[in-house]
Amino acid sequence: MRTKILPSLLAADMARLGEEVKRAEAAGADALHLDIMDGCFVPNISFGPDVVAMARRNTQVPLSVHLMLAHPDRYIDRFVKAGADTILIHAEASCDVAGTLAAIRGFGVAAGIVLNPGTPVTALDGLMGKFDEVLCMTVVPGYGGQAFMDSVLPVIAAVRAKVGDAMTVMVDGGIDRDTISKARHAGANAFVAGSALFHAADMAAEIGCMTHCTG
Repeated sequence: MRTKILPSLLAADMARLGEEVKRAEAAGADALHLDIMDGCFVPNISFGPDVVAMARRNTQVPLSVHLMLAHPDRYIDRFVKAGADTILIHAEASCDVAGTLAAIRGFGVAAGIVLNPGTPVTALDGLMGKFDEVLCMTVVPGYGGQAFMDSVLPVIAAVRAKVGDAMTVMVDGGIDRDTISKARHAGANAFVAGSALFHAADMAAEIGCMTHCTG
């Protein structure tokens, strides 16, 4: 499967978000990843629907909206209206996960399921056929700039074996030109990168390297 690179807006210059969205598109991003944090499910607070709507106004690339929320089911309609193309929720969320995935699809939006480090692949057992992609977190969610966790590599491989070759398996956390190769060899084909892209001297060159120089 083709490698996809998704810059994470969490690492962008917050004083210039609209420009940063456009810069990511111009650099060749396949999609833009937006982390939504509620200060409850994770110990941080980030963006809301208004930032997703801002991104939608400033780019034509798909918006991948990652809801790190204790109760994502309460907010699906707001993020759909804001312009999300994919909405990802956590298997560990305090809601009817299967029902929430169905609600996302009911709006005509792709549904993704997220596994935290340490969450077994068996968490997907009752959800098969209800999601369009899987995101494996390779850091503990909540803050950017963390180091890639090699311990998640077997999970990525197990997810790929479980969902088959056609589905997108994405990784998020500590992705750069060095760690992307390990994640790709484990079975991932989509990669969220924050600091490695938005802090690069040349984002387009970095995306090109991540896309083609993955070992």
